[in-house]
Amino acid sequence: MKSAICWTIAILITLAAIFYQKVTGPTYAKKTGININGASYRFNLPRSHGGDNPCIIDLQVSDTAVTARLEYRKFPTNDAWEQKVLDRQGNDLITSLPHQPPAGKLEYRITLEKNNRKYMLNEGNSVIIRFKGDVPVAVLIPHIFFMFFAMLLSNLAGIMVLFNHKKYIFYGKLTLAVLFLGGLILGPWVQWYAFGEAWTGVPFAWDLTDNKTLVAFIFWGLAVIMNRKHKRPAYIVAASLIMLIVYSIPHSMFGSELNPETGKIIQGWITFCFRFI
Repeated sequence: MKSAICWTIAILITLAAIFYQKVTGPTYAKKTGININGASYRFNLPRSHGGDNPCIIDLQVSDTAVTARLEYRKFPTNDAWEQKVLDRQGNDLITSLPHQPPAGKLEYRITLEKNNRKYMLNEGNSVIIRFKGDVPVAVLIPHIFFMFFAMLLSNLAGIMVLFNHKKYIFYGKLTLAVLFLGGLILGPWVQWYAFGEAWTGVPFAWDLTDNKTLVAFIFWGLAVIMNRKHKRPAYIVAASLIMLIVYSIPHSMFGSELNPETGKIIQGWITFCFRFI
């Protein structure tokens, strides 16, 4: 019964973390909508695109009297906006954003129009999209699975300490092993395919995603070491809490970003800071 309770709580926390990542991550599609003469439309505007092809923008708007215009430019720059008119194909308005090198970004905005009245999507705010290389599914899916499995095991180990369950050390060791596989083996592999660099965290750079994975691994490594000869459950709880904090940071936030001027990949947080200097 004690094991069942621990597993149930751990699964619920992990599912909540998955949902949180889904709605907060900067690479997930931006959900937006508009009301045109009483008709409501909902759209998912892409914020990440992989592969060598242009990124297709497809808006389902059945009212054939509605037209749309796309404006875009490289990000972060003050370049002049380039414009494209979306093509009407049945119930869809379609255009594309030009392909960019890995980690290259564009900002874009879309304006719908009917009867000379304009309707700006996303309240007129730009959407930022990052391009990347094509990551094989055989690499990406195991990476995602093992990262969230590590999260589940971490939650389980911490909760088992609270319930005085004797197997918390075993699941702590398993957390460390799975985190190593998902974060430090498969993670760099994914990054290599996506951006041409395997590791952009400390000591080579300051990528937030890589660094937060490293922090979680260090704390779990310490927790396992401190429990080798003597039981020190406080270290397990601390590592579990650190893992929760790490997963509360949206995935890919301040990640790899191509500098449009130099053509070199930097970290997004550097660009973010420079905007205030």
